[in-house]
Amino acid sequence: MMADWAMMAETDAAPAPKKGRPGFDRQAVLDVAVSAFIEHGYDATSMGMLSSRLGLSKAAIYHHYPAKAEMLRAALDEALSGLEGVLLEPGAREGTAQERLAFVLQGAVRVLAARLPYVTLLLRVRGNTEIEREALRRRREFDRAVTALVVDARDSGTVRSDIEPAVVTRLLFGMINSIVEWYRPDGPESADQLADDVLAVALNGLSAS
Repeated sequence: MMADWAMMAETDAAPAPKKGRPGFDRQAVLDVAVSAFIEHGYDATSMGMLSSRLGLSKAAIYHHYPAKAEMLRAALDEALSGLEGVLLEPGAREGTAQERLAFVLQGAVRVLAARLPYVTLLLRVRGNTEIEREALRRRREFDRAVTALVVDARDSGTVRSDIEPAVVTRLLFGMINSIVEWYRPDGPESADQLADDVLAVALNGLSAS
């Protein structure tokens, strides 16, 4: 009888936790790949290097991404989809021209802060591959949409008319893009505060009054 109770206790007991290195999901693999691409450059990053960093076999990595190029495509899309998503939000479509422009600028800063490594990688592509050229095309489309907002704000008399709108867009995003060089998400300034600071500097300099 005691033996039977012992067997039942063993059956009812929770299984012992499995030991070993935790697994990596698709996003975690991509995070490590992006870090390596930034540190060493895309071309110089090999699958062997990623395998070593992850502690996974190449076959395990291929389970998530069939090729290194697919990691690059996914990483660039992570950055671009965030920026493009800002343009689809109500704040980018409703209100005065100045309000819409302000919303997009703040939104772009928040995307940069939230997806810092991915935006950093996007800013470093030079169009050496078809994937990079497509990313640059999407980025130009985003820039054109921002330039259109600048034109609307200029025509409504809320921003200066003596600077070419396309130049304004380049200057604005020159400032925003420089954030990747020094901003740290764990630093003293939150993404929301950073977005407010960028907006204050940008619109004060562009104000028509």
